[in-house]
Amino acid sequence: MFKLNLKIALRNIWKNKVSSFINITGLAIGLAACLLLMAYIGYEWNFDKQSRNASNVYLAMTNETDDQGQISHTFDGTTTALGPLLKQGIPEVKYVSRMNYGSQALIANGTKAFKKLAKFAEPDIFKMYDYDFIAGNPATALTLPESVVITESTARVLFGSADVLNRTVRYQDKVDLNITGVIRDQPENSSNKFDYLMPWSFYETQGEGAGDLNWKNYNFVTLVYLQAGADPAQVNKKIDRLVHLNNKSLGIAAFQPHFIYPLSKLHLYGNFKNGKATGGDIEQIWLFGILAVGILGIACINFMNMATARSEKRAREVGIKKTIGANRTGLIFQFLIESVVLSLVSMVLAIVIIELFLPFFNNLLNIHLDIFYFSWYISLGILAVVLLTGLVAGSYPAFYLSSFHPGQILKGKIVKKGRVTFSLRSALVVGQFCFTILLIISTLVIYRQIQFVKNRPVGFDKNALVEMPQDGLLKNKFELLKSRLLKSGAVISMYESSVRLSHHGSNFDDISWKGMRQAQNKTIFNRVGTSYDFIKTNGIKLLAGRDFSKEYSSDSSAVLLSASAAQFMGLKNPLGQTVKIFGEPLQVIGVFEDYVWDSPYKSNNPMVVYFNRGHNRYINMRLNTANPVKQSMEAIERITKELNPAYPTELTFMSSVYADLFKKERTLGILSNLFGGLAVFISCLGLFGLVAYSAEQRTKEFGIRKVLGASVSGLMRLLSFSFFKLILVSVLIAAPLAYLIMGQWLRRFEFHTDVPWWILVLAAGLTFVLAFVTVSYQAYKVAVSNPVDALKYE
Repeated sequence: MFKLNLKIALRNIWKNKVSSFINITGLAIGLAACLLLMAYIGYEWNFDKQSRNASNVYLAMTNETDDQGQISHTFDGTTTALGPLLKQGIPEVKYVSRMNYGSQALIANGTKAFKKLAKFAEPDIFKMYDYDFIAGNPATALTLPESVVITESTARVLFGSADVLNRTVRYQDKVDLNITGVIRDQPENSSNKFDYLMPWSFYETQGEGAGDLNWKNYNFVTLVYLQAGADPAQVNKKIDRLVHLNNKSLGIAAFQPHFIYPLSKLHLYGNFKNGKATGGDIEQIWLFGILAVGILGIACINFMNMATARSEKRAREVGIKKTIGANRTGLIFQFLIESVVLSLVSMVLAIVIIELFLPFFNNLLNIHLDIFYFSWYISLGILAVVLLTGLVAGSYPAFYLSSFHPGQILKGKIVKKGRVTFSLRSALVVGQFCFTILLIISTLVIYRQIQFVKNRPVGFDKNALVEMPQDGLLKNKFELLKSRLLKSGAVISMYESSVRLSHHGSNFDDISWKGMRQAQNKTIFNRVGTSYDFIKTNGIKLLAGRDFSKEYSSDSSAVLLSASAAQFMGLKNPLGQTVKIFGEPLQVIGVFEDYVWDSPYKSNNPMVVYFNRGHNRYINMRLNTANPVKQSMEAIERITKELNPAYPTELTFMSSVYADLFKKERTLGILSNLFGGLAVFISCLGLFGLVAYSAEQRTKEFGIRKVLGASVSGLMRLLSFSFFKLILVSVLIAAPLAYLIMGQWLRRFEFHTDVPWWILVLAAGLTFVLAFVTVSYQAYKVAVSNPVDALKYE
């Protein structure tokens, strides 16, 4: 029986090529979109969960408090003193590893030199994570200061082979490091990715502040591994007491509260309010999950509509089979098999679509997704999706067609369920277009929000502003580099800085000033060390005073304040005032307007800019716009290479750096546009199916109306009106719902736009236009048909 039903299903698919093509195409697109979204959701969901013991790994966080003791900000930076204190003072803490945030640094094998992602960590890092060692011993790999663990891809780039244990590489063209381990490359969805890892003991010799156990510099990461069964809530209470007692014994009156948070949750729940996680990227995961299910649901609805549109043609088949003894169960089974076969064919086409578009999808989102179809869990998942889709999509047509009475069918009088049938089908179409309108409105609002924040003034002129790492010999040759570049005409001004213009970190709280409300400051400030022409090069608006200048020898002990810093300090006349940073008195010579240096979606911390030479890491340059950009870039690269031959010249436009700050929202916008467009297309296919169904049911009616003198336009209006009513109902349901949902989404941002009325009108208008184009074709086709064809059998 199964073989017979399968043969009948294949014959029906081949016989009804047009409807089968629409069914298969709609389902294939829906399945491909669903699987791609699910793969992306899996990628995001498994962030930092690759380790077998990932649930035991925690990240130490810092709560920034204001003068009233309220938590105003939460971030992942900690001091160097916290890690050893936790390891010694809390029994539940099994391992601790301090790390830096990581940066691109030079690693070389002879003449082969590359900038790769470098990190420093304590040896316990290998006890926390299941790094797969190809060579070397994880227990001893980071024991010696001048050692390094590299990834397999880094080894192949430098040596052409992964068999490089105990060979030597040169770090930053200064120190030779012995390779003590080679590990397999970590997955992309890991926050602890690196190309090579060096010991913390070596980091302490590099002058980065890692050598002192201090409670003021929050520029380091602290990873904590808890004993199995430990209660993190109790551990956090112990941390608070331990830090308080420790700081009291050191005579530190104020301290920032710390707590540990599961590292595997931070990517998805990284938004904090009052020190508590309030969400984050998990909201996007839910959104994409709903989008995946919604698109597949729309495709299934299309299948139902197209199947019922062919009900008149299948009715005689059902009647004859029932007359010769077929029961309803057998007919239901036949139609479900036909549906599953269509679903299976659609899945094959969906996999082809995925493979064709997966490289484009990866490139679009700048990620690396691979779908291993032959792994047992993915194969099982695909099979489950095929069966579920086939059964869901085919259930309504199967039960509907098998319910026909054979006597009435063979007399040509099919008794329909009337309002029930129409209401269900109409409800499905209303649901389709509600989802479509929601997507259209959401996409427009997301785009509007991204543009709103992009157009928000950043506080400096990012055009023609270029950044370059201050590597190698450039640290001691900045003045020579500056004079040669200015003389070449490639740049008109430049300065060196301790951090990038757009940066995360460089936080501290050891600052004091006259008239403080408390004995010790508790608010986190940001600090930037720089040289002359900081204001001039960046085009930052100076509100009072002046920039650092060679004309004033006293500027070596001077400082610039951001407007928010001056306001927070309560300095009405800040010029000439003295502030102390790490106990060093500095005189305020200028106040500048706040600029965006971290997240563009929220206010940044108050900033102090101090004069700093010889210990900087980046160079910023203002290009001479009188010259072609290519000519200026070539001159910079040539001169830099002459002065610093061991390092590649890396030039980055600040406009592109700030564009990257919108990556998360841009991803949301891209996926909404892409899959929203697919949902609209599939919904139009569904509407086409319903119009085809209605036209088929009313063929004789239209024939009689044409014989009695009805016009083509009148028939088109008659067929179209009922569908436009459904669209109108969809608009009335979806528009207020979208307004509420997107309004709630916008309130996540400190700086946000609104949902204007015209977006709702535009979405409704666009939906009506798409529906009109879809309906008009089928309506016109029926209206101009020869009435003789409809009435000749009566």
